[in-house]
Amino acid sequence: MQERVVMQERMGNPALVIPEAMQALAALGKVPTETGLSPKLLELVYLRASQINGCSACVDGHPRIAKKLGETDERLFAVSAWRDSPYFSDAERAALSLTEAVTRVSDRADPVPDDIWDEATRHYDGRSLAALVIAIANINVWNRLNIATRQIAGGWKP
Repeated sequence: MQERVVMQERMGNPALVIPEAMQALAALGKVPTETGLSPKLLELVYLRASQINGCSACVDGHPRIAKKLGETDERLFAVSAWRDSPYFSDAERAALSLTEAVTRVSDRADPVPDDIWDEATRHYDGRSLAALVIAIANINVWNRLNIATRQIAGGWKP
């Protein structure tokens, strides 16, 4: 029988320890929706990046936020298999593909190949594409902060 490992937080989230960092990340986090990207799309992007990175706090939290925005269970359950499920639009698929590429930058010599970028440009104009890239970068920052300090899934809930 394998022993169960109890995860313990190493420290508080660095963005909470340094309030100026939280202010900066929160301001950056507002940019994508202020630019007009759908909050539901962003939650799918955040969930997919968090799944890839193994950020349990974000994998736990972002589906909850998405549900409050009206996202369906079918789509949330299928995010990790978006290529093989019928629930996503072409624009959402382009965003999820870009999310995977930008998140997995060390997996290939050309981390964001032209075909992935070109597909994203078919669905998002320059401003919304810039906001999407910022959203992907920002969730990757949060994932890394949470993973480095072992933030606990559900620990953020009141």
